[in-house]
Amino acid sequence: MNEMTDPKAKTDIGKIVEVSLSDAQISQIESIQPIVTGAHQSLLKTAPPRPDTAAGQPCCGPRVPAPQTYIPVATRTEDGISYVGSALNFADRLGAVKARLGKWRMSYAIAPGLYGLGEPTRNSPVVVTANYKLSFDHLRRHLAGRNVWILVLNTYGINVWCAAGKGTFGTEELIARIRKTQLADRVDTRKIILPQLGAPGVAAHSVKAQTGFQVKWGPVEAADLGAYIDADHKATPRMREKRFPLKERLVLIPIELRPALKVLLYILAIASPLAALAFPGAYLNGVVHYVILLAMYMSAGVLSGAVLTPLLLPFLPGRAFSMKSIWVSIGVLVPLGLAMTNQIDLTELIGLSFISAGIAAYAAMNFTGASTYTSLSGVKKEMRLAVPVEIASTALGVGIWLYSQIAA
Repeated sequence: MNEMTDPKAKTDIGKIVEVSLSDAQISQIESIQPIVTGAHQSLLKTAPPRPDTAAGQPCCGPRVPAPQTYIPVATRTEDGISYVGSALNFADRLGAVKARLGKWRMSYAIAPGLYGLGEPTRNSPVVVTANYKLSFDHLRRHLAGRNVWILVLNTYGINVWCAAGKGTFGTEELIARIRKTQLADRVDTRKIILPQLGAPGVAAHSVKAQTGFQVKWGPVEAADLGAYIDADHKATPRMREKRFPLKERLVLIPIELRPALKVLLYILAIASPLAALAFPGAYLNGVVHYVILLAMYMSAGVLSGAVLTPLLLPFLPGRAFSMKSIWVSIGVLVPLGLAMTNQIDLTELIGLSFISAGIAAYAAMNFTGASTYTSLSGVKKEMRLAVPVEIASTALGVGIWLYSQIAA
């Protein structure tokens, strides 16, 4: 979700990701859920998603596109129920890589419904998740060796946390899915385990009133789910914390890096033939200055904003991601500039540095959509303030750079 940290918060940036909730606090949140949900929907002013939405609509807009096809995961089907294993095959892992790269970002989904993991019985636990295949695979992998029912909601290929904010991992869908799968007739338990990150979208008391199933909020991490089940639905404080370690930040970088590199290639493709116009008598020299040099500094901007800023996120001063990127840009551009001192003049160097810094700030700001450090109000404020500055920095850099070419 595209969110950013509240700028008025007093909490240190390194602690923002360590959100800890007790079971009592979660119960209090549930009690005000109808008020929060009503206010949220009135602010969004969007209609609920429909499965017949035309493809191509934005994921954050009034409608959510339904995947055209579902990826099969069942190993067998009995009595209308699909059964799956916990081991992931090559196709599963390849699909995960493609999803991480943004290839199937909005269509990597499985069919919603009730799945059996292992050999579940009428007394086996029921776990709820989204039909985003990456979420489903992550869940079943961490439940290896267990017999569990997995109730998959139709979130239109969106993960639990984002879907809860968009309303697709919500009360109505959960109630409808319980009824459609005839869950009450298939299991004796009247408890269902939902991921804690799905809490913004689900009113537990409404689910209980309309289906008879009591919602139990499971841990944040799927890796803790087995221990949570074994402890009779008791979560430790550690299970209630959402962290954002280096490994998770590293995994999320490709999905933001890929579109940035695509734009970079488009710009260079346009710049290359222009070199022939700017340097008709010395095309090779024009390619060096008009393409290779530009590519070097633009790549430095992408590297600073889309890679190094996310990796160093907790350690960089400031709250706005675009501001954090400035420190990284300085660290990259200063040694690059020193290395290029004898290759280009100072004016050209300054122009290219402004271009690089503007690109870095924009790329870093985009990472708010993959970060846990974020809040909606903070993102809106940063975009309102940072985007004009990023445009101005890039435009100023282009102007200075072109002037250096003309003056030369």
